[in-house]
Amino acid sequence: MSSVHDPGTVGFLGLGSMGSAMAGRLVAAGHRVRVWNRSPAAGVRLAEQGAELAADAALALQAPVSFSMLADDEAAQAVLSPAALDGPAGRLHVSMASLSPRASRELGRRCADAGMDYLAAPVLGRPAVAASGGLNILVGGRNEVLERARPLLETIGARVWPISERPEVANVVKIAVNLQIIHALQALAESIALVEAHEVAPDLFAELLGATLFGGVVHRTYGQLIAERAYRPAGFTVPLGAKDLRLAAEVAEDGGVVLPSLPALQGVFAAALERPGAESLDWAAIAEVTRHPELPAPERRTITELEEN
Repeated sequence: MSSVHDPGTVGFLGLGSMGSAMAGRLVAAGHRVRVWNRSPAAGVRLAEQGAELAADAALALQAPVSFSMLADDEAAQAVLSPAALDGPAGRLHVSMASLSPRASRELGRRCADAGMDYLAAPVLGRPAVAASGGLNILVGGRNEVLERARPLLETIGARVWPISERPEVANVVKIAVNLQIIHALQALAESIALVEAHEVAPDLFAELLGATLFGGVVHRTYGQLIAERAYRPAGFTVPLGAKDLRLAAEVAEDGGVVLPSLPALQGVFAAALERPGAESLDWAAIAEVTRHPELPAPERRTITELEEN
């Protein structure tokens, strides 16, 4: 096993679709990557590519630089516990998950107590973008700490965006970006439902939007998914979108900001999550709430059934 002081060793915790893609980028670039995941199968797949398996989270965190891509606040605080973070001073941990500012501040305190530097570095992009190295990385933390991590971050993503020297502000920006995407999802759902009601082909309409006034990646990608009802495999699930709306509500309250559309969006996600099968679908599946609002769960067909018809 490599020394925990070997500067070539990088830890990576959390190997879902996004984490696996990012860790894979580091492995492919020739870094010695020590990986850990609560479910071991993803780690085994990366080990076949050349990664080193860590027996527990603490061992992955012993690396001079470690990254995590964990699902939510609860997972991050459970995995990145004070006991797991304990070890030699001078290490750096980079949390790349979409966390609340409150949880990000708490992780920063835990790292400081362990003698570690800390960056919050949430990302913009779906798993396929992560695999191709095209992520945009939003970074919060001290500039000198960012420069230490920059070569690894530039291996993982296409551009690093320094946001603030306060780590949690990067998490605020990520929440604001995801709120914008959710608005786009609902706007697409309403527009597509509107033209479908007048017998306009949804794929033609989605293509029209993407080729003219709405040529950005969000409208192009999600317009096509909604038009085709292609909600599997999920790049980002409906429950994670609901989580982001909760985070947006917290951030708005902390900043004294009123978000008039937030209750309506929360209602759409709540209605989507009443439908069997929604928890495993891409968050674009909220479009089916607008397309088929008439029948309450559980009588209505599942979103999966609608997708297949």
